[in-house]
Amino acid sequence: MKYMSRLTLSLAAALAMSVPALAQTKWNLPAAYPADNFHSENLVLFAKDVGEATSGKLQITVHPNASLFKAPEIKRAVQTGQAQMGEVIISLHENEDPIYGLDVVPFVATSFDQAKKLWAAQKPAIEKKLASQGLMLLYAIPWPPQGIFAKKDINTIEDMKGLKWRAYNVGTARIAELVGAQPVTIQAAELAQALATGAVNSFMSSSATGYDTKVWESLDHFYDTQAWLPKNMVFVNKAAFDALDKPTQEAILAAAKKAEDRGWQMAQDKTKWYMEQIAAKGMKVQPPSPELKAGFQKVGEQLTQDWLKKAGPDGQAVIDAYKKSM
Repeated sequence: MKYMSRLTLSLAAALAMSVPALAQTKWNLPAAYPADNFHSENLVLFAKDVGEATSGKLQITVHPNASLFKAPEIKRAVQTGQAQMGEVIISLHENEDPIYGLDVVPFVATSFDQAKKLWAAQKPAIEKKLASQGLMLLYAIPWPPQGIFAKKDINTIEDMKGLKWRAYNVGTARIAELVGAQPVTIQAAELAQALATGAVNSFMSSSATGYDTKVWESLDHFYDTQAWLPKNMVFVNKAAFDALDKPTQEAILAAAKKAEDRGWQMAQDKTKWYMEQIAAKGMKVQPPSPELKAGFQKVGEQLTQDWLKKAGPDGQAVIDAYKKSM
């Protein structure tokens, strides 16, 4: 009898210990940028908010710096259920659908206010496209405005001819073609090495990316062209989301709304700081010359027309909605 009592107690204890383990759900969230980048920091806060709101029922582990999947692989990994959530820069997938590339068309939106209005116009189409791929949008956060990093003076578009230009999407590759530079496809996690080895000697990105990659170790000029404000989107596998109970789903959506509001503010607050940091490291930070700005305006007009041809009536409707909001 004593043996049976001890056995019963042992089984009861084991069962009690197993209940929380069985109730806990663990998700992975791969991302492409360094752990100390504000996008990644915001993801960690988002995961923390979800964990607290669900009392630990849903645990989300963020994998920054392309440590789980490389940037071009993340969206597919979430679609196929290899990860439950993910974050990518939206324009990375412009080849799938032009709607993913609208926010990197030069000079369509050049400030945080304009970027927010463009996102409001673009968001329904993004949501529709993601839904057709078994994904659900949670939120999107902008990068600081984009400028040109180079190792020499660039006063006109003609000065860009022959540069080894880092491309990370359709738009940046097309810019290289239009200005006579040589496009080299490099994702964020490999950019520092590409600069160090001379695989690229120029690129267009934000001051945040410049800081992340310690760009001052290879290049010394930054032209604050404010050409566009690309955005990262965070999304979830719809089947995985649907499998959660209603309170957990609501916790994710509430945390996503909080992360979006926080992330837009972080992006604005960080912009000035990143510019100060790269300048303090020796980068020559300056506005573009009138000639360079005029040249890029023409590039922007060409890329807008290119985009509208690909996007068709649906794309025109998004542009019209955006212009109406201005």
